[in-house]
Amino acid sequence: MKVGTDAVLLGAWCPLGNFPNTILEVGSGTGVVALMLAQRSEAMTIDAVEIDKNAYEQSVGNFELSDWSDRLYCYHAPFDDFVTEMFEEEEKYDLVVSNPPFYVDGYETENDARNKARFTSSLSFENLIIGASKLLSDSGEFSVIIPFKEEQNFNKIANQNNLFLNKVCRVKGTESSEIKRSLMSFSFQKKELKEEELVIEISRHQYTEKYIDLTKDFYLKM
Repeated sequence: MKVGTDAVLLGAWCPLGNFPNTILEVGSGTGVVALMLAQRSEAMTIDAVEIDKNAYEQSVGNFELSDWSDRLYCYHAPFDDFVTEMFEEEEKYDLVVSNPPFYVDGYETENDARNKARFTSSLSFENLIIGASKLLSDSGEFSVIIPFKEEQNFNKIANQNNLFLNKVCRVKGTESSEIKRSLMSFSFQKKELKEEELVIEISRHQYTEKYIDLTKDFYLKM
């Protein structure tokens, strides 16, 4: 698994104003988002759940090698099964975060691991939102990064599950390019929506001050 810009954006941007004590990452991949949240927060429990065996093993390895290994744990399971088990045990999280698969078109590859990471057939937006709503504490927050074109539909499904958009950051590659991604944070409380925009680059590999300020704590060279 590669560390992508989407994961770095989510790990750096995800709001932590409610000072979460328990965090869940859905679909850990390399585990980078959980690791970034461990670096940014004092949360005592940071769980991750990953369906792909190789990605799960990579997350576990990265967690064990980190400075926060005592706070990080990864489960190898489909998210629906994980939700059922945790819901029955009445486990709740103050923050649920996910960089979910988002390709919905019918061109899946023969690579099962790549399909699970990229295509909504492995975890639909609806199942993600329903599961998050079941595991989120009353004052908890649910944060994701998705394609901008899916923002309205995702928000609609969230509203149907009593989750309301509190903060959104729309991301562009350059000032002149189209909006590519939406970083979104939800809770069970209706609040005044905070909207912002982030441009990543001025030109190729020349990053904007706003992007540098957001991510500099996580790159060796920035």
